[in-house]
Amino acid sequence: MKKLQMVDLNSQYLDIKEQVDASIQEVLNNSTFINGPQVASFKNNLATYLNTNHVIPCANGTDALQIALMALELKPDDEVITVDFTFAATVEVIQLLGLTSVLIDVEEDTFNMSITALKKAITPKTKAIIPVHLFGQCANMEAILEIAKEHNLHVIEDTAQALGAEYIFSDGTSKKAGTMGTIGTTSFFPSKNLGCYGDGGAIFTNNDELAHKLKGIVNHGMYKRYYYDVVGVNSRLDSIQAAILDTKLPFLDTYNKARQKAATYYNNAFKNCELITTPITSSFSTHVFHQYTLKIGAGKRDELHEYLKELNIPNAIYYPVALHSQKAYYNENVIEDNFANTNRLIEQVISLPMHTALETEQLEFITNAILKYLNNTY
Repeated sequence: MKKLQMVDLNSQYLDIKEQVDASIQEVLNNSTFINGPQVASFKNNLATYLNTNHVIPCANGTDALQIALMALELKPDDEVITVDFTFAATVEVIQLLGLTSVLIDVEEDTFNMSITALKKAITPKTKAIIPVHLFGQCANMEAILEIAKEHNLHVIEDTAQALGAEYIFSDGTSKKAGTMGTIGTTSFFPSKNLGCYGDGGAIFTNNDELAHKLKGIVNHGMYKRYYYDVVGVNSRLDSIQAAILDTKLPFLDTYNKARQKAATYYNNAFKNCELITTPITSSFSTHVFHQYTLKIGAGKRDELHEYLKELNIPNAIYYPVALHSQKAYYNENVIEDNFANTNRLIEQVISLPMHTALETEQLEFITNAILKYLNNTY
């Protein structure tokens, strides 16, 4: 059996090695390492894939979130609502800009933003909502957009883990994750569903005025060289990373289907185990399984985590500490009862290997080991 890995980037590369190598060599040959033709090509192709008017590439997913907030010209102490159960980038950019982060609970089944908690969190100071499409499926965007419209709020979609997922509205129409709110953002970190070989990110919008502002912010506030119209940052996607992403983009749907196939195997294997709750796919979203995350009952998660490590079966706990409990974001006025679902999830979740090159033999080994352990200890 091939060595188990949480994410097997090398096998994916080897499958398209010739195309990737040629795309990199082209950049080396023409030496346009910043804002080369590969960046323009990828930007246009991703806009077509997403069916959105504007894609603005940038240096990484965290920058994408920060730049999105900068473009909205929020004022100090304006409140931005986001989820407590996610990676820190979403909240750190709010704090860095002097805004006030308001963390709320998630749904226990989908791990995405709780609509009930969102409604309760809105105040006259609220200016924006950042839903995170966690682990590969969309948050309840129809409800979020309705709430945002009612209160005149911006919506920034954090799509770092769900690029390629489809949201299905109640009227039957659908849109890609990241294209429904005021602005969408994503990361191209190597392990993402569409990943480069370094850091990279992008911002999406259908708003022409916002797009113009975003394009200036990512490039030092310049639209014309050495003329600075807005306060900006240096956040550009380099040509080599753009070339790699442009090569991989046509394979994104195939990659996501491979993840879905692996998830189906896991689901079927675990369906009769009382201690395991497999991932729920919402009726309004497809799931592209950036992570395959189980909930383990009876307090057995940590024991299982250690057992799998002993067997050299990669696994991870996303996320072991809620953001509201982190030293950097601790607030003594937090009411723990408001985070009941998050606090349960951090004790239960465990993620298994998930990537585009998982083989049946590997999946069988992983699932058999987990079932054997849980059945023998419960």
